[in-house]
Amino acid sequence: MFQDKKILLAVTGSIAAYKSILLVRLLVKAGADVKVVMTPAAAAFVSPLTLSTLSKNAVISELANNESWSNHVMLGRWADVMVVAPLSCNTLAKMAHGMCDNMLLATWLSATCPVVVAPAMDEDMWHHPATQGNLQKLEAFGNRIIPVDKGELASGLYGDGRMAEPEAIMQYLRDHIFAKKDLAGKKALVTAGPTYEPIDPVRFIGNHSSGKMGLAIAEELANRGAEVHLVLGPSAVKTTMPGIYIHKVQTAGQMYDTCMAEFPGADIAVMSAAVADYTPVETAPEKIKKTSGSLVIELTKTKDILKSLGQVKKSGQLLVGFALETANERQYALDKLAAKNADMIVLNSLNDEGAGFGYDTNKVTIFEKGGDETVYDRKPKQQVAKDIVDRIVNLLYV
Repeated sequence: MFQDKKILLAVTGSIAAYKSILLVRLLVKAGADVKVVMTPAAAAFVSPLTLSTLSKNAVISELANNESWSNHVMLGRWADVMVVAPLSCNTLAKMAHGMCDNMLLATWLSATCPVVVAPAMDEDMWHHPATQGNLQKLEAFGNRIIPVDKGELASGLYGDGRMAEPEAIMQYLRDHIFAKKDLAGKKALVTAGPTYEPIDPVRFIGNHSSGKMGLAIAEELANRGAEVHLVLGPSAVKTTMPGIYIHKVQTAGQMYDTCMAEFPGADIAVMSAAVADYTPVETAPEKIKKTSGSLVIELTKTKDILKSLGQVKKSGQLLVGFALETANERQYALDKLAAKNADMIVLNSLNDEGAGFGYDTNKVTIFEKGGDETVYDRKPKQQVAKDIVDRIVNLLYV
């Protein structure tokens, strides 16, 4: 996968710079052509001689010397991907504000390739609002951020801020930069998050869905080359990944209408949202005041989005549903697979530790129309999304 890929590794002034030595070695061993650009401060932590020896290319750190200048524009256009690892708090701040006072920053500003950053800093610096704001700016620029690890830090503290290990960076590049675009030309429809069914102007019926699982699926589909239309209920999750078009909705009715409009042109539909089963018959125009008596709210069923899509599904379209259960999970999932005319049901149980609403992990079992049943261990939701999309690709091209 890395054979003949052009990797530009940018190293900044951080104690984590020692990890760049192993990263260069892993990339070169995998067949990549690696060039290194570093800030002057980085040389205090790792030797340019070491990096040039391992990369088999001269390390670049100055815009010019006595005889010539370094062509940062061509360097930024040469690479298939630019990896900033480690990304220090200082360089992050400079990137977020478009500063250009060294060769690394000039190259980053000139880069036409994808940019991946692996931050490294102490915990308090990592959690500071200024740092988090700067990270959001980088994401808005289209840069991709590899999450930091939790562990022992240079300060002696234990917490968030460790740079991802070189092996994890390699895996990120495999999964998110150089993954096979096996869904290129396909359109995917994904739902995510909860729905809010209004009782009055200030109250609603909802659930605890965060939208994390649906977003992870949308990003994995886009990473594989699909054009993704994400119908997102009220949720704090965000993405800047190219190829994802977000349709924001609030209610089950709005989600239904959007899905019915988008589904005819879709090749794949993944209904991962936690849609309300019931909605108030009437919404009070003013805030309902507390009284001494009981309050009775009459509810009516919402439209079943998965079933409705199953009824109009055409040959060649692939329909995936989710089942979140608390009892008799397997049978309910199989019943749903048949009743909704779905091609796949992804089951997760609230009885499983670290699965369900709000978690960054999930544990699923996938049931397929042909009878296959696959049980997966608990994993980060990004890895769960990869497993789900792998099964989608398998069914799509079987």
